[in-house]
Amino acid sequence: MSIDACKDPVSLDRFRPELVIFDCDGVLIDSEIISATTLMRLLEEHGLHIDLAHVQRNFLGRSFPTVAASIRTDFQLDLPASFEGEYRKRLLAQFEKDLFLNEGITAILDTLAVPYCVATSSSPERVQRSLKIVGLDRYFQGHTYTASEVENGKPAPDLFLHVAEREGCDPAACLVIEDSMPGVEAAVAAGMTVLRYVGGSHFDGVRSELVAGHGHGAVFGSWNEFYDLVPALKRRGSERGTRGRQI
Repeated sequence: MSIDACKDPVSLDRFRPELVIFDCDGVLIDSEIISATTLMRLLEEHGLHIDLAHVQRNFLGRSFPTVAASIRTDFQLDLPASFEGEYRKRLLAQFEKDLFLNEGITAILDTLAVPYCVATSSSPERVQRSLKIVGLDRYFQGHTYTASEVENGKPAPDLFLHVAEREGCDPAACLVIEDSMPGVEAAVAAGMTVLRYVGGSHFDGVRSELVAGHGHGAVFGSWNEFYDLVPALKRRGSERGTRGRQI
């Protein structure tokens, strides 16, 4: 699937979604660079050296079991059964010290005129802890979904279709915010409109190229630009989302 399948700016100007689905890592929180460096360091202890570019190209947006399977196959590396548990333990410990929100996201959550939720490839434990660390858990209580709930993770559409069903929303009326291409492809495959957010630190050095290379309003690098793309989503006056999760 291509990101060109996203709606163009003219369509977005008039598009009024009934539900906004946020990815978590790299979209709500600036976690992908922490995840990448933690994984790279742990792999070095097992004799495998990979760079950030490889992580970005091959692992971004995918569940950890998928990533581990790819490492075992592509590098013929016999990772121990304890590898995933050790990675998750180190990652959460690093999150406690270094995890931050992506700048501007709380202003968006505070002013959205429609309901919203999270759909992530992360484990339930990781997403719950991540949101709590940065103070976003209050925004998504009861409306957080993970790839563990479906058979196939991103880029398959399963998770997004599951979310639409659970939230009682037509897929065509959903807007997905993703940072990774597997996530973008999953949203397009689900028949949803998607915007790609590239404001996370894992896009430092390539952000301007990504924004310039995918015109049509499909890619944005700052949450300050969000309502320029979808102005109908900003709450005005006493207008509120029908499920009242705005705080």
